[in-house]
Amino acid sequence: MISAPSPDTPSSQRRVSRRALWGAIAWVAIISGIAFFWGLASTGLVDETEPLFAEAARQMYETGDWITPYFNGVPRFDKPPLVYWLMAIGFHLFGVGEWAVRLPSALSGAALVGMGFYTLQRFGFSRPEFAIAATETTDPALGEAPGQTLPRSSRQNLMWSALIGSALIALHPETLVWGRTGVSDMLLSGCMGTALFAFFLGYAQPEFPRRQRNWYLMSYGLTALAVLAKGPVGVVLPGLIILSFRTYLGQWRTMWRDMHLVKGAILFLAITVPWYVLVIAANGEAYIESFFGYHNFDRFTSVVNGHAAPWYFYFLVVAVGFLPWSPLLPWAIARLRPWAPRYWQRQPPRAHLGLFALTWFVVIFGFFTVAVTKLPSYVLPLMPAAAIVVALGWSDRMTPVPHSPKVGWGYGVSLGGNLAIFVVLAIAALYSPNWMGNDPAMPDLPNRVRESGIMLWAAVIWGAALVSAIAALVMGRSRWLWSINLVAFVAFVVVSIVPAYQLADEVRQLPLRQIAATAVSEQAPGEALYMVGFMKPTLVFYTQQPVIYLESPRVLRAAVMASVANSALVVGTPEEIAAIAWPIEQQVPLLETPTYVLVRLMKSVS
Repeated sequence: MISAPSPDTPSSQRRVSRRALWGAIAWVAIISGIAFFWGLASTGLVDETEPLFAEAARQMYETGDWITPYFNGVPRFDKPPLVYWLMAIGFHLFGVGEWAVRLPSALSGAALVGMGFYTLQRFGFSRPEFAIAATETTDPALGEAPGQTLPRSSRQNLMWSALIGSALIALHPETLVWGRTGVSDMLLSGCMGTALFAFFLGYAQPEFPRRQRNWYLMSYGLTALAVLAKGPVGVVLPGLIILSFRTYLGQWRTMWRDMHLVKGAILFLAITVPWYVLVIAANGEAYIESFFGYHNFDRFTSVVNGHAAPWYFYFLVVAVGFLPWSPLLPWAIARLRPWAPRYWQRQPPRAHLGLFALTWFVVIFGFFTVAVTKLPSYVLPLMPAAAIVVALGWSDRMTPVPHSPKVGWGYGVSLGGNLAIFVVLAIAALYSPNWMGNDPAMPDLPNRVRESGIMLWAAVIWGAALVSAIAALVMGRSRWLWSINLVAFVAFVVVSIVPAYQLADEVRQLPLRQIAATAVSEQAPGEALYMVGFMKPTLVFYTQQPVIYLESPRVLRAAVMASVANSALVVGTPEEIAAIAWPIEQQVPLLETPTYVLVRLMKSVS
């Protein structure tokens, strides 16, 4: 177990404890650094969502109005303020830029990894026998338990659970993408996930009421932050998860007594209510209808912004978003025996982490499957639970014990699925440039990717993983397949994913940043900046001024003609600029990129 040594601990044990502590910190730092921080600011903001958040935060930073978020001069009621507050604080510390915009997401991901490691290292028993063998130790000076006395097998079991589980929490596509994007999704997942970890750390220690109370209160506080990150879903989902978990165990009556609900409610309301009162006071019914009505109730009960999908949508999202670990998920779920509540009711609370993670996964999956509006990011908060479930399965394989039962055919099928995924990923990497030509904003991307060779290297990585995995199976070392998955995915991120993202940025977003810089340098006093066609919020953030967005070239022409200024700057594709039908002699080209052009439209020739 990793814990801070007390002054009475023998010096040799203190050295071991310190080494273990620093080793844990190093592991979490390496995993988080690769997943969330490496190359975080190497690309510009990505249209269309990320600059909406960034500009709203920049407006807070510039105006000092920390109550009502604004984008392009219009109140933005989509999300609560926590993500904007954190970005604005980042602007104060690091300046306005991509690093500060994405830092809240990266820190949220790192917090999940760290809290997941700690929880698994304390209670990540892959089977109840390991938990039963653990006995709590007491510290008379504290009156509570600083740790556990563990037999060697239980110690190894927890070590493998923490190492594997913390890596799985970070290293899969869903968390990797949102942990590097400056929006509120990863912040919600971080707040909600750490709140649920804190709940379990309290739940698993009923022998020590003071410690249990403190963890529960931390859980209430983190849940309140989840509400400030995304709204009511930040408390609805944790509440449903905890209620379902304890009801399954037959504890729904006792939970009202041991969870300090009154103190927790006071803490929760003290954190959440003030901002909601202030923003409603400032904006009235407009805020209530937009945020609570449209962005919460309507998203659950009807299709919003065209984001409809079939009922099986999230099966596909989890299967792809949790690669390369998803083939093991059905086996890892089945080994927890969720159909046997009496079995779990007989086990001590410290043995329940796997069951709790499964409840966490199922509740979020079911909630958003029922919801009518569907987006891939909605199930991001269930990914830590999936990681724990799979990690406990691998940890069990890494901790052999005498007379352990056979793993069964499900494990073999999962291993076969893992090998098949290596084949699919290798083939997909080779042919991926052929599928990249659908976005008219980056027509050159397929050729750039082919010339770079990064997807060829990706195919080599997954091919090598396949060969290594087959060799491991032949040698009877199937339990080490998790390490092949881990190394291959890290190599894939470093060699292919981040470079591909940088190439896409050069093709898709760099032209808009160049246009923004040119517009700022060329703009005359009183001259408005327009964009015709599809809105690109990047322009607002990088010009740091309002932009008039009009979809129709005809409407834009009328707007420019009706303005009092003698000229206007206009951004659009060459086709959209031509559709304005402005006299050629009254156009002054300022910058032309492969996708967009910036022109000055004059009302008369000087």
